[in-house]
Amino acid sequence: MRIEGRGRIDRTREVKFLFDGVVRAGHPGDTLASALMASGQMLMGRSFKYHRPRGVLTAGSEEPNALVITGHGGRAEPNRRATMVEIHDGLEARSQNRWPSLDFDILSLNDRFAPFLGAGFYYKTFMGPGKTWEKLFEPLIRGAAGLGALSGAPNAETYEKAWAFCDVLVIGGGPAGLMAALSAARAGADVILCEEDRDFGGRLLAEDEQVGGQPGADWAAALAAELAGMDNVRLMPRTTVTGAYDQGTYGALERSGQHLAEPGDLPRECFWRIVAKRAVLCAGALERHIAFRDNDRPGVMMAGALRAYLNRWGTVPGRQVAVFGNNDDAHRTARDMAAAGLEVVALVDSRHEAENLAGDVPFYPGWQVTRAHGGSALEAISLRAPDGGERRLAVQALGVSGGWNPTLHLTCHQGAKPLWDDRIAAFVPPEGAVPGLTSAGAARGSFSTAACLREGAEVGAEAAGALGYATTPAALPEAEDAPYRLRRLWAVEGKGRAWLDFQNDVTVKDVKQAAQENFRSVEHMKRYTTQGMATDQGKTSSVAALAILADVTGRAIPETGTTTFRPPYTPVAIAAMGAGGEGPGFAPRRLTTSHAASAARRAPMIEAGLWYRPSYFPQKGERDWQVACDREVRMVRNSVGICDVSTLGKIELQGPDVGRFLDFVYTNTFSTLKPGRVRYGLMLREDGFVMDDGTTARLDDNRWVMTTTTAAAGQVMRHLDWVHQALMPQLDLRFASVTEQWAQFAVAGPKSRELLDGLLDAPLGDFPFMACGPVSIGGIDARLFRISFSGEEAYEIAVPARYGASLFHELVKRAEALGGGPYGMEALNVLRIEKGHITHAEIHGRTTAFDCGFERMVSAQKDCIGKTMAARPGLTGPEREQMVGLRPVDGLGRLTAGAFLFNEGDPADRIHAQGYTTSACHSPTLGLPLALGFLRNGRARHGERVRMVDHLRGVETLCEVTDPVAYDPEGGRLRD
Repeated sequence: MRIEGRGRIDRTREVKFLFDGVVRAGHPGDTLASALMASGQMLMGRSFKYHRPRGVLTAGSEEPNALVITGHGGRAEPNRRATMVEIHDGLEARSQNRWPSLDFDILSLNDRFAPFLGAGFYYKTFMGPGKTWEKLFEPLIRGAAGLGALSGAPNAETYEKAWAFCDVLVIGGGPAGLMAALSAARAGADVILCEEDRDFGGRLLAEDEQVGGQPGADWAAALAAELAGMDNVRLMPRTTVTGAYDQGTYGALERSGQHLAEPGDLPRECFWRIVAKRAVLCAGALERHIAFRDNDRPGVMMAGALRAYLNRWGTVPGRQVAVFGNNDDAHRTARDMAAAGLEVVALVDSRHEAENLAGDVPFYPGWQVTRAHGGSALEAISLRAPDGGERRLAVQALGVSGGWNPTLHLTCHQGAKPLWDDRIAAFVPPEGAVPGLTSAGAARGSFSTAACLREGAEVGAEAAGALGYATTPAALPEAEDAPYRLRRLWAVEGKGRAWLDFQNDVTVKDVKQAAQENFRSVEHMKRYTTQGMATDQGKTSSVAALAILADVTGRAIPETGTTTFRPPYTPVAIAAMGAGGEGPGFAPRRLTTSHAASAARRAPMIEAGLWYRPSYFPQKGERDWQVACDREVRMVRNSVGICDVSTLGKIELQGPDVGRFLDFVYTNTFSTLKPGRVRYGLMLREDGFVMDDGTTARLDDNRWVMTTTTAAAGQVMRHLDWVHQALMPQLDLRFASVTEQWAQFAVAGPKSRELLDGLLDAPLGDFPFMACGPVSIGGIDARLFRISFSGEEAYEIAVPARYGASLFHELVKRAEALGGGPYGMEALNVLRIEKGHITHAEIHGRTTAFDCGFERMVSAQKDCIGKTMAARPGLTGPEREQMVGLRPVDGLGRLTAGAFLFNEGDPADRIHAQGYTTSACHSPTLGLPLALGFLRNGRARHGERVRMVDHLRGVETLCEVTDPVAYDPEGGRLRD
């Protein structure tokens, strides 16, 4: 089915591939769809519900019919659009949604039962009797549902994710996009041009027209070559921009190695996050269908796609061709078919007043196509004359054009709705809906080539000009500038099923039935009929469906509205979006800057969140971890210890409204905190339970640093993002996680000041408890905080991460000279239990500020997240389990974490449980075991005895209830 003298493929070389196990041949430049069409294979798939035979409908990413599985085993990828699959040697493709074969599909029997399987049939059927839905119907329907299927085997192929930044992002490489990129690039702006096709040119690749005195495709290739030679331009072919997000961020999927038989080091796909100061949408337009009886037969295609296959790939579905449309663009298809030597059986234009623009072809003004005949291929069409007369014509291919819809999806990804333009009978993008994004060309509703070139040049220059570049729009070549004329026609009246959504088998009747059953909202209609819910998201059918809904409900199209446009614009593999998130990448090992030094000291590592932290630092002769831990605790209490606390979350906040913001996210007040000071804060969830605790330092008037626990760093960052965006968007502030940018070390113990005075470029001087400020170490700027998690005089010193390893080495060396050294997580835990400090063992998601004894930290002078919910009945009062300290009555008994607490004379069962333990240790400082836990009405029961019972470990100990602070309750050691 190749047409001599047509196409832009390399016919001197042949490419072999498999389709359903049969060897086929194509040429470099072919897609799977064009190669199959050229080999005479028009049947390429089966529809979702009725398993009707389907052929290719379009020539781009909007394709709903020709979906295939490529690859084998773990490399198998279902639901790939044959129109976007570039053939290569070794390509293996299989049709899907059929059994046992594409030509003979048992489930095509569903089509015989279509009267019983209309829209919403599953809501009305299979309701009984008894458990027949659960035991019979649901398993059967789920077994038949779906299109392609994954193999279930792991995929060994490589996927990547990447980031890019630019001044101007141009989305679409057609005539408008090329001119926009050229204007912005010549002004000096950094430009990224993304095009989902392999070649730049857009519709020019599919047309037989001149631009600047040469074939449009050649003009586009020359301009793309010019752009490729510019240092400030990045061309990204095979890249689909899939979503528009906040602050100028765009998602884009690059098909890096899918088109290659041996991709080598290239990933299969790469998901990009592109941050652009300005963006220009030049994504063109999508042609829409006209619904008529059996318009889904293989061989019925979009008219624009029909001439694309002719002009770009040199193939058509058959040599007897008809064209049916309601606009002038349909005439172009008939003209090109005739010029290529094909038999144009009929040019059918539904407009009575239309003139023949296609030349010497049979012309039927005012007529309509009422039916397509055939099975797995188109055989004939029926026409209806204005006077009602009928005629049947034998054809092998039918191109249908119901007009064009601007590709405006990205402009609506932040919640805006498109605007109806009666002039083109289509929706156009709402300008300004996505900050920094402007549309041009066909994406804006300007369909002539000349208009696309002009708008692209102007908008590209405007985008660069808005960034301060001196701009002049690029000179415009001569091009076609015909007016766009149509008269709307959504569906042809008649008997039988007229198809709207080809993939999900939605008909005109289904939409009308939805309205009759009071699903009159476009969103309700969508869900009731499944219109637009397939992988193509209704790109070729949604406007016609909502127009029919508007007609049947007596509303105007703008009043009816559209469904919600959501990213991604085209399907994105989870493997690409989450690239690197498998195997070790799913939970990556995060190492501190002191890791190598700790490992050299034979410190065993334990996981804290995703971080690896030293458990303890063994010394020669120490028989077990307990001995090493006790030594490290005594070292901190009597001399000085060094601990790497870089894993704590660090969030830097800047702006004049940070204080107000922190007042809202913390229970206590931060807006009164003076520069150079630090304050401890408690953070609640919306339900009133404690989320996290930590300190926040105010470095200067507009700059703050928040510290979170290691485990909750990500959760707190997400929480702050949500609060700012959803609850307090009016506040002027910005924040970012800087955890990895700083290496931070605790210097704790009575000799900590002596160590620092010998280390810092200037002595500390007056540096009180809960102070912070800049310091210098060997000329390197650092930050110092006087805060203590150990109960001793302690400091935390932070340096840029690249200096972390050397600072740790120097700190440990100086500490050892003073009789101290490094200490690990075991000692850190003992130190904080002795002092009664909480961690996520205590704030585990079910405790309130009241439970922890921090109710006074919930300010009565201001509001905060969780404050109202924390005051609910049952979340305060003596019946609550309150935090207490525990110690064995005999001073020797064993205490364990996770045990239950009971009154001394009660049985140890669930009904009589009074509380539980959360943390336990042996205290070398006090010479006895200690524990923290929660006991019912615990704060009023200090001095009482309770039984600790650990059923799992077989431990039972009689304990005394104490205050949680067992060591230095006055706090004199950490303040002196």
